[in-house]
Amino acid sequence: MHQSVARRPGYLPGDPEYRKLSVALFAAGLATFALLYSTQPLLPELVTAFHVSPSQSAFSVSFATFGLGLALLVAGPASEVLGRTNLMRWSVAATSLFALLSAFAPSWHLLLALRALQGISMAGLPAVAMAYLREEVHQDSHARASGLYIAGTAVGGMAGRLIAGGLSDLGGWRFATGGIALVGVLCAAAVWLLLPASRNFRPTQARLFSSRVLRDPALLALYGIAATAVGAFVAVYNGAVFRLSGSPYLLSAGAAGLVFCVYLLGSAGSATAGTLADRYGRRKVVPIGCLITLAGVAITLAAPLPLIVLGLAVMTAGFFAVHGVASGWVPARAHASGVGTGQASSMYLFSFYLGSSVFGGLAGTAWSRAQWTGVAAEAGGLFVVTLVLALLLKNVPSRVQNQ
Repeated sequence: MHQSVARRPGYLPGDPEYRKLSVALFAAGLATFALLYSTQPLLPELVTAFHVSPSQSAFSVSFATFGLGLALLVAGPASEVLGRTNLMRWSVAATSLFALLSAFAPSWHLLLALRALQGISMAGLPAVAMAYLREEVHQDSHARASGLYIAGTAVGGMAGRLIAGGLSDLGGWRFATGGIALVGVLCAAAVWLLLPASRNFRPTQARLFSSRVLRDPALLALYGIAATAVGAFVAVYNGAVFRLSGSPYLLSAGAAGLVFCVYLLGSAGSATAGTLADRYGRRKVVPIGCLITLAGVAITLAAPLPLIVLGLAVMTAGFFAVHGVASGWVPARAHASGVGTGQASSMYLFSFYLGSSVFGGLAGTAWSRAQWTGVAAEAGGLFVVTLVLALLLKNVPSRVQNQ
């Protein structure tokens, strides 16, 4: 018989292991979003290179996010048996390998297949990152640590798009894809070297999926927030690439990629929202983030380029505030409700990437039919749904501190 092992105190800010954990997960989040959305600024170039339509070019993003979403349904439950740390390490490494292979894809269909495999291999990290944080970080710092991880995804989203756009101007989409893959390799090395081994993980009985993660109304609302918020977010940026490359702006991929510098505000928004959630509660912070995203979309309707950039910046800050708080809320709520945190986090992220695939892909159709007005209408409608779900959470009984 194995003796039960007492849970060790969670890491607190200032602890050496907390700093290593923060850097490792920041790097992991950076790699996830840099690799996942690396083809987004390249969409117009993919249209030319493979002779596909704008809506078809968006498949290079959607195939990766859809593969990731499906794999999350397995990766999360598997982590409850196999553990968190090694799964995250191998996930980042395999994802970087498939990214390198994508740079040499000879055909459109093979590129899509490699992008799907990239998404599948990536699932091991986002599926368990939040559960790992809940187990290893002190409960008083959960929201803050989650915010730092999501901040890494914000920087990754910026760096991936910015670097890809710049490298594309220098050597085309293949050169850009290979460059982003090397960024992933560096991040994978940081994760392998710095991520502390799990101290408080306890294996549970293997179960592919439990319906209990679909019974709690608060968790269901959080899944809906994930799908609609990221769907709107990706739709805006998919459409923005075509808007900025066309008349009257006519920006190159590298110049248009500079717009993604506004992701820095997303990083700040996530970290700030996490701190505010620790202080005032998640129920108050999420609706405010939703209102900020709607304001940002409204600003992008203006024609001047500076106002478009301002609108994207405002929307980005609001989105990452919502996502940073909501994603950290899921494992806390699941633990308090007696539901597997890994499975609940997987369901949240499955909804997240399903929304990214479906609603983000629809942006190409919205652009073809009504240009930017159509894209903004799609995103605005989705953000309204996000706000409604966030307000409904106020009526759900609280089961955990800082809800």
